[in-house]
Amino acid sequence: MSELSSPAPSSSVPVLVIGGGPAGLTAAAELQRLGQQVEVLEKDPEYVGGIARTVRYKQYRFDIGGHRFFSKSNEITQWWRDHLPPGDFIQVPRLSRIFYRGKYFDYPLKAMNALLNLGIFTSIVCVCSYFWRKLFPIQPERSFADWVSNRFGDRLFNIFFKTYTEKVWGMPCTELSADWAAQRIKGLSLLTAIKNALIPQKKDAGAALVKTLIDEFEYPKYGPGMMWEKVAADLETRGGRVRMGEGAVKLKREGLRVREVHSVNQAGELTVRPVDQVVVSMPLREHVLAYDPPLAPEVVAAAERLQYRDFLTVALMVRGSDLFPDNWIYIHDPAVKLGRIQNFNNWSKFMVPEEGTTCLGLEYFCFEGDGLWNMTDPDLIELGKRELEQLGLVSAKDVFDGSVVRMEKAYPVYYPGYADDVETIRGALSQIENLQVAGRNGLHKYNNQDHSMMTALLAARNLAGEKWDVWKVNTDAEYHEAGESGQEKGRLQPQRLN
Repeated sequence: MSELSSPAPSSSVPVLVIGGGPAGLTAAAELQRLGQQVEVLEKDPEYVGGIARTVRYKQYRFDIGGHRFFSKSNEITQWWRDHLPPGDFIQVPRLSRIFYRGKYFDYPLKAMNALLNLGIFTSIVCVCSYFWRKLFPIQPERSFADWVSNRFGDRLFNIFFKTYTEKVWGMPCTELSADWAAQRIKGLSLLTAIKNALIPQKKDAGAALVKTLIDEFEYPKYGPGMMWEKVAADLETRGGRVRMGEGAVKLKREGLRVREVHSVNQAGELTVRPVDQVVVSMPLREHVLAYDPPLAPEVVAAAERLQYRDFLTVALMVRGSDLFPDNWIYIHDPAVKLGRIQNFNNWSKFMVPEEGTTCLGLEYFCFEGDGLWNMTDPDLIELGKRELEQLGLVSAKDVFDGSVVRMEKAYPVYYPGYADDVETIRGALSQIENLQVAGRNGLHKYNNQDHSMMTALLAARNLAGEKWDVWKVNTDAEYHEAGESGQEKGRLQPQRLN
């Protein structure tokens, strides 16, 4: 955008929320509940919900990835129920499998299934590899490869983790920080998986042994976007504003306070808003680089090093139903670019309008501007049809329609040294008196929807005078207050600031 029109006049905004995803809308709703006047900027012209939106194509609905409504926090679960009528939720059985060498592997692991699929010899090698790493672990654990190999053995790492993970992140597993594995696969190892396969677990999702292994979840019947569209509508009904197609481009500050937020709409028109307080859930790199005057050189340099992975969904409409029972399938075949397949019929039948048809969401991981990202929509649809047929899952002739959605900065990357860069930025932003950050991209932390929401609730309460450390909210939604020794699952116990 080379030129901007003259700024539109705007009165002072008590609290401006940048970003209309789960974090931004949760913060706005909480601020409104606390009596604040709120305005939300969302740069997408059509959808709220960020990566948790539900896209509509003709009469079909599909997600950008799948978004389970499951949390160990009773507060978050109750928040969902308070904002969407009970009749709009359905209970969905969770089934996801790994597709490897033309066979389906159950996940969580089922001993007999794995044995039959891998064969006795390979299974013995996997177990021996696991015990070898128990005797001779990789120390220190620096990379994703180190972390997983220590808990599953080198052989299982190469079969079930390496190919898929490198598709997702576009880098070798040896260059991906161990932090990501520790966060996303926390508590799971080969022995844990076998235990869960052999010993039936109690049907208590809130106390599940490992959150990766829950077998049922709630889901809005028309997709997660149903939740966030309702929250946005309620905000406006109560006097707030959600401005679509308007993205923040500059945060004008005086010393340690943000005084103005400059935004640009789809027509290139500039609006300058004086603000009293700000909640930011936009990507951390963009946030830091938007300050005028700039933050300290070392903070700017840290922000410029932050990396993101982008994402494509190729939604294909297929003749036929009951193609496979999974909610989603992980594709570990290195011969195709496809990373994961969502079957939206198995998320909710309400998302597919025509009986006898199926909506599949093919997920491709890429970098903005690379070959995949720059492919035309028709070419991406043809790629998806071709790869489904190559895998033997769907005949290309049964695909009768398709749509493509591109999502920038879907995943913050955990590259070596990212934690130091985030810590440098965190220290600088914590000095800004009228600012709070929240959410996956706002904190540069790969997390789930409920975690993003919790950081947003705390950010809103901080602006109301409380003191919580949003950066310390962990991804299991088991929160601990400083000075308390025990865990109490399902209760909000974040860490207070000193």
